[in-house]
Amino acid sequence: MRKTDEEQGAWALRCVTQVLLGAVAAVLVSLLFLLACAVLISSGHLSQDHTGVYSVCACVLGSLVGGTAAVSRCKGRPLVVGLLTGLVLFLILLTIGLLLYQSVAIEEGGVPLGCGCLCGGALAGLLGARPKKKRRK
Repeated sequence: MRKTDEEQGAWALRCVTQVLLGAVAAVLVSLLFLLACAVLISSGHLSQDHTGVYSVCACVLGSLVGGTAAVSRCKGRPLVVGLLTGLVLFLILLTIGLLLYQSVAIEEGGVPLGCGCLCGGALAGLLGARPKKKRRK
């Protein structure tokens, strides 16, 4: 059965909304993870030498949670939805960095953060994919 343009437009709008909500959830999860890491660094349980690794882990975890939320609510194309959620998370983090530091230096840690965001989103898309129904003959 062929979908009409109106149904496809409604699906696209619903998916864009879910991607944005998933990205906001991803930012919140990332910030909570970084807050927990900051508390553990202050108390001496974690080393301050690995802060770059902690920030990449926060991006992966945030995009995984946000991507899972977006994929579960948007039916169809889970990998694309997960990747878009990771991309929007990276763009939000890039915008926050630009607003706080008045410059963008992708070569100073931006590439691992972007890869972490995309990998977490792709993992959410792969884990959130529903198996296809088997057709009876």
